[in-house]
Formats: sequence, structure tokens, C-alpha cells
Amino acid sequence: ISSYSVGKGDERSFDGESIGNCPFSQRLFMILWLKGVIFNVTTVDLKRKPADLQDLAPGTNPPFMTFNGEVLVDVNKIEEFLEERLVPPRYPKLVAKHPESNTAGIDVFAKFSAYIKNPRKEANEGLEKALLKSLKRLDEYLQTPLPEEIDANSVEDPGASTRSFLDGPDLTLADCNLLPKLHIIKVCLSFPSLSISHSLFSLYI
Repeated sequence: ISSYSVGKGDERSFDGESIGNCPFSQRLFMILWLKGVIFNVTTVDLKRKPADLQDLAPGTNPPFMTFNGEVLVDVNKIEEFLEERLVPPRYPKLVAKHPESNTAGIDVFAKFSAYIKNPRKEANEGLEKALLKSLKRLDEYLQTPLPEEIDANSVEDPGASTRSFLDGPDLTLADCNLLPKLHIIKVCLSFPSLSISHSLFSLYI
């Protein structure tokens, strides 16, 4: 498996060689790593695309993947392909058990992008509130116990969830999609213009 990712020469790559801060490239990298397969990563300079890349996937920007001569250019399709081809017992199943885990935080990155790219200062407050509201919904989902965490025979309040990830104790495709985006938000939090409340206990980053 060969994966082509945004990196070399791109502003999102800190050293010009590693995979840059592209959430789609990071998503595929996480999936391949969790599957435990052997794969090659080729970072691509988006400003100076090599000719062989243009021939391989004309008009397409990374990330994309090649497998046995087949070129896959859509991140969602690549995810489906890997989950269908790399199956147990040799490779772990990564699909989330709970459908809600796939949609938790689905609008966080869009809200963040709208806020961070906004050129109008008068709109900042409303956009920041929308982002924090979206993060709060994600935090509430993480704090809500999953069905398997609730004792049906107990009359006591189950309390907050103790799981480490969206769908339970293990990383799933849902986490591979969301975590790279949350990482970008975390990096931007180093600037004083935006702060995340410590009340978001499960999400505090």
C-alpha cells in the first residue's frame, strides 16, 4: 500500500518531509497504523507537483492511495476500502459499534474553520459561541455512558463515562476522523484569542 500525503514543501509540514498538518492525511495514516499493515508514505509538495504524480492522479490533490495498481482519491472511499479489505482475524475491525460515535463532533471543524478564517471582527463573538457550543455537545457525548457501561440491574446513577475514546476503550474510524481536526484546534489554542473552558472535562485539550 502506498499513501500520498500533503507534506514536503507545504506550510503544514514543519520540517518539509513529514506528513503535514492535513487532517485528511493524518486520518489515513492513523487507519493504516491501527490496521498494522506495511505501507509507504510519499509526501508531496503541492507547489511543485512531480510529473509522475500528475500522471498517477491528474487534477487531484493528496491524500490518495494506490493498491495493486488501483488509485483511490476520495478519503471516505479509501477508508471504506481499507475496512473491507483488511479484516479480522489478521487485521482489527475499526468501525464504531455505536452509530452516534460517527457523528459526534461532526460539525466541530466546520465551526472552527468559520471562526478562524473570519475577516470580520464584529462576527467573532457569534462564531466563537457556535464553536464552543459544538465542542460542548461533543464533550457531553463523551461524558454520557455507552450502553455497555450501564448496569441494567443497578438503580444507581451510572455517572460519567470512563471510556478513553468516542466509541469505547479503543480507537475506531470515528476517532481517526475527529482527532486530527481536534489537534489543529489544540494548536490554535496556543493563541490567546480563543480559550476552551476547563468545564469541558472529557474534551479539555
